[in-house]
Amino acid sequence: MSTYDEGHTVAGWTGTAIATVGTCVLGLGVCTTSALALSGGGVVVAVAVLVTWVLHLAGWGKPPGVRPVGDWPMRQRDCSARAGHPGCVSCRLAGRARSAGGAVVGGGESGTAVAGGAGEAVPERA
Repeated sequence: MSTYDEGHTVAGWTGTAIATVGTCVLGLGVCTTSALALSGGGVVVAVAVLVTWVLHLAGWGKPPGVRPVGDWPMRQRDCSARAGHPGCVSCRLAGRARSAGGAVVGGGESGTAVAGGAGEAVPERA
């Protein structure tokens, strides 16, 4: 099991579902050589990107990297989203950039990382 828990968010799954519909419409446009379907599919994919971004900024996405196990459930909202996540491109684009600081604590051969420095520690992958 991955210690990173990437993609298990409302923002991630919603964006994936919308993008899947968009790529199906794009594929239909390629098969039927329809400029309208190609344009429509491209618009749906662009909407998927925007919806995912907005949901992430609203707290339904999670920061990149290792998080405490208690923050892994998909319905767990991220309360730190308003301040911005360190190293997050989406937060940086929205003007919520924070400097990445001290999330990794040394511990022998491999470190132990904890999001925000609090919560249950999860071993970091080498």
